[in-house]
Amino acid sequence: MTAFRTERDSLGALPVPADVYWGVHTARAVENFQASGIPLAAHPALLRALATVKRAAARANREIGVLEPDIAEAVEAACLAIEAGRHHEQFPVDVVQGGAGTSTNMNANEVIANLALEHLGFERGRYDVVSPLDHVNRCQSTNDVYPTALRLAVGSVLGGLLAELDPLVGAFRDKGREFAHVVKVGRTQLQDAVLMTLGQEFTAFGVTLAEDMTRIRDTVPLLHEISLGATAIGTGITAEPGYAEAAIRHLGALTGLELKHAFDLVEATSDTGVFLLVSGVLKRLAVKLSKICNDLRLLSSGPQSGLAEIALPPRQAGSSIMPGKVNPVIPEMVNQICYAVAGADVSITMAAENGQLQLNAFEPLIGHLLLTSIQWLTRGCSALRTHCVSGITADEERLAGQAARSVGSVTALTPYIGYTAAARIAQQALETGADVTDLVVRAGLLDREQAAELLKPASRNPCYVAAG
Repeated sequence: MTAFRTERDSLGALPVPADVYWGVHTARAVENFQASGIPLAAHPALLRALATVKRAAARANREIGVLEPDIAEAVEAACLAIEAGRHHEQFPVDVVQGGAGTSTNMNANEVIANLALEHLGFERGRYDVVSPLDHVNRCQSTNDVYPTALRLAVGSVLGGLLAELDPLVGAFRDKGREFAHVVKVGRTQLQDAVLMTLGQEFTAFGVTLAEDMTRIRDTVPLLHEISLGATAIGTGITAEPGYAEAAIRHLGALTGLELKHAFDLVEATSDTGVFLLVSGVLKRLAVKLSKICNDLRLLSSGPQSGLAEIALPPRQAGSSIMPGKVNPVIPEMVNQICYAVAGADVSITMAAENGQLQLNAFEPLIGHLLLTSIQWLTRGCSALRTHCVSGITADEERLAGQAARSVGSVTALTPYIGYTAAARIAQQALETGADVTDLVVRAGLLDREQAAELLKPASRNPCYVAAG
């Protein structure tokens, strides 16, 4: 039979399983919030960040003399264990919760307090020795701790996203070099346009994603503006003199980040603008990444009746009824990730806009969606690179034949033979299917060497030539 201990809060007493580190406030939250079925433990970056914030607070409180050294040491030891990835299963509260993150903060306070009690040789629940509120939460409020931890967590997982985006950019650029000699027909509005190289197409994929890496890097320093010491609504009530400065100094030392206090702590307590900015950058990346996946699916469509310019690596059987069918499953998966990120941006926008007066009650949803979006994009970028892009091949014979017959190539010759002559050549090519170069030479408009040189796509793209 499960043993219980009794814990009390301002609402009364509740039995809590004796073998857990969380307490009565967490128990109530678990009962109240069951919307998503996703526990806080699903976001280890947030748990690590919460523990680091609590560790910095313990150091600051010890420094200013409001926390006994032995209790501060025990709290630090508990926080270090959580930072190391231990005890994350002790965070069962649902990620979608009311209270602006209070249940998350209380879950952390209780787990840290009970771990600290064990460190000191006491049984769990002896809050007269180490209290979740009077010791672990000293000089703090959910309203400054939770946003600070969320900023740190988002910044850390953005680093992981950048670490996966960088090799994906490199994979596209590698394919750009590999396909630099492969001439093909470009398309606008799904209609034949002028000639280009397949290398240019893949290089452009890499360039556009590299731009998003820059935008992500630009947002990270904005996450380092924090509000520790603001407490409930930004006035600093219950925070002892000197705490705010000490806390941010210790947190900077623990994280190695250049942290700074927000200019106006009342404004910072209610403002979620930085999360909106991060979400917008993620949506931008998602839209561009999804567009690339759309292009890969179009270019590989077929293999007999589609464009079939490239072949994606076959990953699995594509049909339960059609033997031999292979689908572009990796780009399709990434497409769906991108749709989810775009949808999350809408929810984050609504949550940010609906914060009232001195606090936004909906930061738990904002945090969950941001961390989930970043996690999914990180995994999607890894899968796209390893399971798709790196193994793409080109049908060079098919592309060369299409390029040779393309009337769009005539566009490159108009400055040299005139629009009227070029239009006549284009019409002849359409009617006969003849090679454009042959028609130009046969008409005496250019010699073969001149035509061949003018029809080289890369020769008129200096940026591409430099990149290649």
